[in-house]
Parts: sequence; C-alpha cells; structure tokens
Amino acid sequence: MTDFSLDLGAVEDQIEEDDDEALESEVVLGVLDGTTDPDEWTETVLGGNVLVLAVEGEINDLAAGFAREIRDGGGELVHFRGFLVVSPPGVSIDTDRL
Repeated sequence: MTDFSLDLGAVEDQIEEDDDEALESEVVLGVLDGTTDPDEWTETVLGGNVLVLAVEGEINDLAAGFAREIRDGGGELVHFRGFLVVSPPGVSIDTDRL
C-alpha cells in the first residue's frame, strides 16, 4: 500500500483562486443599435459576462451577428420589455415569473 498525502493548504489556495476568477464576471449594460461590432458582444458574453442591452431597432436584424454563436456556445438570450438579456454558458435566465 502506498502512502497518500493530501495538502489541504494547497487545496484551499486553489479554491480561493477559482472563487476570485468567478468574481471577475460583470453585468454589462449597453445599447443594441448596430454601432457595436457583433464580435465584441460575443467575446463579452463568452468571456463570462451578462449583457443587458437596450434594443433600438429590429432585434432580429441587430442580434443576427452574435445570437447563433452565443446559443451554440451554451449561452442564452431573452428579449424582455425592450431589452435583450444575454447570459454566458452556465448562467441561465429564469423566465418563470414572466
């Protein structure tokens, strides 16, 4: 039988580092009007941030440049009261109360 040693201090350090990385996510407010490059929205969301965008125009046309990539990447998009809420993979948007 081999000796097994567990360094709990190293484990705690790793957990704290992972928690710090999780806290780097933000809720980003913006305007969806066609002036921002769709790749910027995609990078923001797939980087772990939530977007809340005020929609100024036809949402289907304005979101066409990033919506499919967000969905294919595991994110979610919900249009609610003139805003588009876009979440990264692993962050669900609860619409049960609507």
